[in-house]
Amino acid sequence: LQSNSCCIGPGFAEENREPEEETMIKIAGNSYLVSPSLPDFHSCSPGWSSAFYGAECFDSEVHSYMKNLGKQKSSESQNIDAKKVELEQLLMMETKNYRKTIKFYQKLLQKERRSKGPETKSMLPKLRGQLQEMKSKVQFLELVKKYVMYAEQWGVESCVLPAVIHNGRTDTVDMAPTDESSLLLYYNTEKHQCNNQNGIRVLQAGTPLGLMAYLYSRNAFLDGYVQQFLYTFRYFCTQEEFLQFLLDRISSTLSSASLDPSTSLTKICNRSFYILQAWIEDCYSVDFATNTDLLCTLKEFISSKVAPLNGYSERLLSLLEDASARKSGSAHQCSSLDICEEKGEEDRKTLHSICKKLSEDVSRKACLNFHWKLSKGMGSIAQYQRERLYTASTVLPKPCYNSFTEEFPVSFAKADEAGPYLLIEYSAQQLSCQLTLLQQELFHKCHPVHFLNSRALGVKDKNAAVQKAVSTETVSLKVCNLFLSKCIQDQYLLQLLRNADSISTWVAAEIVTCDTSKLQVSLLSKFLLTAKCCYEQRNFATAMQILAGLENLIVRQLPAWKILPAKVAEIMEELKAVEVFLKSDSLCLMEGERFKTIPTIPSARVLAMHVQQLETGGFTMTNGAHKWTKLRNIAKVVSQVHAFQENPYTYTPDFKLQSYLRQRITRFKDADISALAADNSANFHQIPAEKHSRKIQDTLRRMKATFQ
Repeated sequence: LQSNSCCIGPGFAEENREPEEETMIKIAGNSYLVSPSLPDFHSCSPGWSSAFYGAECFDSEVHSYMKNLGKQKSSESQNIDAKKVELEQLLMMETKNYRKTIKFYQKLLQKERRSKGPETKSMLPKLRGQLQEMKSKVQFLELVKKYVMYAEQWGVESCVLPAVIHNGRTDTVDMAPTDESSLLLYYNTEKHQCNNQNGIRVLQAGTPLGLMAYLYSRNAFLDGYVQQFLYTFRYFCTQEEFLQFLLDRISSTLSSASLDPSTSLTKICNRSFYILQAWIEDCYSVDFATNTDLLCTLKEFISSKVAPLNGYSERLLSLLEDASARKSGSAHQCSSLDICEEKGEEDRKTLHSICKKLSEDVSRKACLNFHWKLSKGMGSIAQYQRERLYTASTVLPKPCYNSFTEEFPVSFAKADEAGPYLLIEYSAQQLSCQLTLLQQELFHKCHPVHFLNSRALGVKDKNAAVQKAVSTETVSLKVCNLFLSKCIQDQYLLQLLRNADSISTWVAAEIVTCDTSKLQVSLLSKFLLTAKCCYEQRNFATAMQILAGLENLIVRQLPAWKILPAKVAEIMEELKAVEVFLKSDSLCLMEGERFKTIPTIPSARVLAMHVQQLETGGFTMTNGAHKWTKLRNIAKVVSQVHAFQENPYTYTPDFKLQSYLRQRITRFKDADISALAADNSANFHQIPAEKHSRKIQDTLRRMKATFQ
């Protein structure tokens, strides 16, 4: 149920996975009390919505539904076993009905295409409405399931957190007890006693050890703390330190953990496994894939320490293998590392495609947060997709490129000879759709962590962009490194920004190399209309890249701007207004509910600048505690990367056009625009010969008059 339409709870789309058809959780006797195993839990990653919404991720409707779960009578007490059993049964039943209805809907669609009978046409809208209702109900039950899984599962009270630190230490002899106040600071606090939930305590700051220990607090998952921690912990501890902290807790509690979930040892042990799994699921590509020593340490610990005592080792090893395969063989960043059956994968794809169709009308009618209307001459992008659906290019094998700047097949070498004329032949909609798909390939490889600590990588605003000659291995670290010195940082953001600069340079180069002013006007119009299409379909990355190319100092001085149609020239002001809008607020693209249903690609440089602004100022208080409120805000901003990656664009790829675009971008990526412009007479203001000779005669006449 990968949702592309409205969700019941905020930010729920990343967890819309279907349960298996068979019963997934069978609770008999005390089997629920054992450590979690493969059949019991499919994912521990809270997802981006947890970091973005925090405790607001679960609304009042979820809380009230939870209270009534597992109660046969109003007088009966709540029981977590009964809640889970009843919820799984309801979810399994609703999902089966939803699948059956989808299959029936598909059969009606096929029948309608063949016969086009009036009965079928009248049934389709009604069935579509039923599917929306059923889908919403399944999504809501999935959200409740997520709440049940995280609510009070293996967490401890805040006053027990010092024991979490104590249980992980080997030098426990004569060790003085640790006070919670020395580890964590709260605001709006009252005197807090164990099991007393009166008053609201919000975490304000903490020592690195205290912040890691707070992962074990009872509501750490529900309040969004776990996901926020996974995004930001590199500011105060290295990956090795965090892993060692978890492994120490597992080592000290694994052999002593009992089947009784009320004991602290059992809670600490199982919560450690939960956090470790969530870390692997969400951050494997930025922490483990780039640090072989860290990965080897984890694998060795699982094989030697966990495997002999706990079946959870199989789950962790499977996750690592699956994550490694996805990292090396897939171009898309996946939000979940669940091991899925082939049938389950096909079901999800089917459900996803149906959801896309159901929300097609909503997406087509949706407008941007800022209120600009589509121009009448734009046409329908959906119509372009239908036109391209059965062309020869759709059956061509897709070339595999890691970026825009790789080499291209010899078969497309002739495309370069066509020059900019081929761009004129394609419509703005066609160019925007294919540029969007190219940009999506790059965007789906990035991770929220890539946008952190970008100053240390030399990332600046576009007026002082990263120099292209500098490689990722030789980046100067003269700027203050906000991560710990031994913390390994993935530098994929630099690749993303270099590709953005390459597109901007390509746009400028295509324009200044035009032979005639007429061709320049046509190409300027094409790029302006393409950029407009991009921002209207929420591909702000490509729109801003084209704008940067058009704002090149040499391009702005071209005489072709003076003969550009007024309506087209106005688009330039619209693009500048969009840029101001994007820079105005770090969360401007997350307003409302549209970002959950409409694909979006943000501008990587603008987002990096927003994060840099949040990183300005000290991270620690006078007592040395790290400001968690600051880290939480950073996590909230970068979480939108995963949010946008959930709704991909589904345009039909034109591989021939994509290859042509890649080739042209590669050719001009390091071009000197001033040198290219100097070789083209169309870039200079021309004075007519007659007018020029008349000026000379007038000057000579005035000079002769002065001597008379």
